[in-house]
This record gives sequence, structure tokens and C-alpha cells, in this order.
Amino acid sequence: MVCSTSSNRAFSSLHDHRELWDGEYWRHIPGFSQVTQTEFESHQFQQRATITSVAQLRQTLGDLPGDAFYEDLSAGIRNAPMALRISPHLLSLVDWSNAAHDPIRTQFLPLRSRQQPDHPMLQLDSLAERKDSPVPGLTHRYPDKALFLPVDTCPVYCRFCTRSYAVGAETELVTEKLKLHASQARWSQAFEYIESKPGLEDIVISGGDSYNLRADHLEAIGRRLLEIPHVRRIRFATKGLCVMPQKVLSDERWTDALTRVAELARRLHKTAVVHTHFNSPHEIVGVTRRAMDLFVERGITVRCQTVLQNGVNSDPSVMQLLVKRLGYINIQPYYVYFHDMVPGVEDLRTSLAAGLDVEKRVRGTTAGFHTPAFVVDTMGGGGKRDAHSYEYYDRTNGVAVFTSPTVKPGKWFLYFDPLASLEPEVRLRWELPSEREAMVADAIRCAGGETRSAWQAIA
Repeated sequence: MVCSTSSNRAFSSLHDHRELWDGEYWRHIPGFSQVTQTEFESHQFQQRATITSVAQLRQTLGDLPGDAFYEDLSAGIRNAPMALRISPHLLSLVDWSNAAHDPIRTQFLPLRSRQQPDHPMLQLDSLAERKDSPVPGLTHRYPDKALFLPVDTCPVYCRFCTRSYAVGAETELVTEKLKLHASQARWSQAFEYIESKPGLEDIVISGGDSYNLRADHLEAIGRRLLEIPHVRRIRFATKGLCVMPQKVLSDERWTDALTRVAELARRLHKTAVVHTHFNSPHEIVGVTRRAMDLFVERGITVRCQTVLQNGVNSDPSVMQLLVKRLGYINIQPYYVYFHDMVPGVEDLRTSLAAGLDVEKRVRGTTAGFHTPAFVVDTMGGGGKRDAHSYEYYDRTNGVAVFTSPTVKPGKWFLYFDPLASLEPEVRLRWELPSEREAMVADAIRCAGGETRSAWQAIA
């Protein structure tokens, strides 16, 4: 469907997964009103016109959101773990007549008025990736899988990034970040480690974002990993299809490099795929489908890992539409993550109970192999656990207890519901360190464990 109106509310039906917004959807943005289709759909323009400051945003949007919005945003950025970085593509998809509640604005432009106090159990590296890093930029947690981080930048910065301890520029909230700049010397360390571990069969290439790898670097990394005999599967993790699909269509060198890696994998009887990240059905538009059509023609498999977010996709009907729309453009819904505990984004998290209800309503919407698994990536490094597989869930105090016997046997791992989902008297308990300890200890005991091991797991 081609829409000529000036707002992304032009969908005729939010429940029709086949209706994708298309046409010159950027024209309603004052700073882009004279940009031609050829220019807007080039990756050079998308990168050159990416917004990295409130002043630049005001220059681009003008009076669309109003002065109060810019003040609210400036205050929100001061309380955010990630620097501001948003592409022209994403900016054009925001409904600026209702910016406070828009799902795309919510993910990338933090408003102080919407933020909530952090949960007291929050930790910056909540998944303990650094603890499981034998060499810089490589996390080895699962027996046969490792996470490789060749770069620490992305085409945009999600304000909810779980890797805010390392990705992007330093902020007022996170003043010292782990440096993982692109370095072939550091990459060689990772390759040598992978070669030394014959049990490793699956390597995720992330960051940052593999979209930000130069074409020659992407191909070199892919070939180097595929040449290791025991490596059977590699995955390029990128949010690029969501935030800048124009690159797939216009950066021929990058897309060709990815294609050659996928072809090499097939010749070696291995797999090289793309794992991407969409959270809202509004992020899937005509140019997204065209980018995916090219990937399909090239034989490149794409799977999606979504993050469950309050006000973005926590409504079951929205998640249903997202899952159906992903399937329609040949992206396989793979995971829905419960939101990690990240500084400055407590407003985005949902309770475990709320997410389980969404999962219940999504299941049956489409074919089983296109139905994502809802998982908790547990604090302390226990890895991904099926959200239903908790050992105990204290819904009153908002504490869920998980075990991870194949990853870290004998330890207990926790998920905490957001404070806003709890009764006022319970929120007051979380303000007191002695009460926090008691609530966690009670949950561990009810799960059949000992208190001491729980604190070791989340420390």
C-alpha cells in the first residue's frame, strides 16, 4: 500500500500484516522535505544525516514536537546509558503528533518525564558478559557457542542496549565504557581462542553491530571463522534491517561480501545467517521488504530477536501483528527477550507475569516454527531460560528464580519485576537493603536453594 499522507498513522488497519507503509514517508519531516527518493534510499545519506545531538534533531524536526519535547529529551539523555544516535529512516517513522507514546520514539529518544527509578538490584553488566570473557571481546558461556564482538559501534543507539557498558560513546550515566574498538590484533586473539576450543561450533558476530563492519572486514571475519574445522554455524547479528534497510539495497560491496560468506558456508556444508532485531510492527515498511527480498534472492536466512517492551509491544495484539509481519517478509521470529535490567530504562520493562500472558496470546497466531520463544536472559550469566521454566515466582514481591544446569550448575539466577508493577508497600520494602535481602532469600528458599548461593549468582 502506498500512502501519500504525512503520518505513519496512515495504515488502513494496524492488524493487517500485509499493509506496509511505502512511498516518500520522510517528506513530513521539515529537514527531509526536499530529499529525493534516490538520495534518501542511499546508505550514504542515511549515515551522513544520522542525528547525534538534540540541536541537530531540532534543526531537522523544527517545531514538529514542540519546545517541551526538546527539554524533556535533553533531560532524558542526561539519565541514559547510551548516547543519542538515530537514523533519518527511523526518525521519519515516528508519529510526531503523539511522540510521547510512539513506539519508535520510545526506544531511541529518552524522555525524562517517562523514565522511572532504576530497580535497586540493577547492575550495569547485568548478564555478566565480562566475567565469561576469556579474551577481550569474546564471551564463552555455552558449551558450543561463543559471542564475538569485533566492533563497539552501531548504526543507531538503542537506549535500552544491554551492552551499554561497552557500546558507543560515554554518557553522564555511564562515564567509563569498556573499549572494544575494531582491531585485527584483538580479533586474532579471539580466533586463536576459538581454534583452541574444539567444542565451539556456533559463533555469533555482534558488537556493537556487524552492520558497522567494513565489507572487507565482514568477509574476512566470516571466512576466517568458517575455515576453522569445528565451527559449523556463524551468525551476523545486526539491527541494520530495522534501522537502516537502505544499506542492504545501496551498499553493494557490503551486501556482496555477506553473500559470498553465505555461499562459502553452503559450499562447506555449514551455515552463515543473519540475526536481526525488530520490536514494533511500525518498523517494518516497504523498504524493509525490498531489502529482505534481496536477501531471499541471495539465499540469506534472517531470524529476529525481539525485546519485550512496555508500551512498544506489550499489548498482545501488537506482538501478534509484529510476528505476522515478520513472517510475511520472510524473517523468522526466533526469540522474544524479557527486558534486561539496564540503567535508565525501567519504564520499558514488564513483569514476568505480563510477558507470559503476551506469550500465551501470541501462540497460535501463526505456524509453530514462526512463533518466537519467550526467554529470560538471566542476571549473573546463567544464559537464556524459557520464561515458563522458573523454579519459583514470587509475584507479590516480583522475584523469579531460575536454574541453568547445563551452563552453570548449582547456581541460582534471578529476574526482578519492575517496581512500577508492584504494590506501593512492596516498593517501599525494596528501598531497604535488609528487606531486599529478605525477599530474595525467601524466593531462593521457596525454589529449594540456599540463600548464600543466590547472592553469589547475582553479585
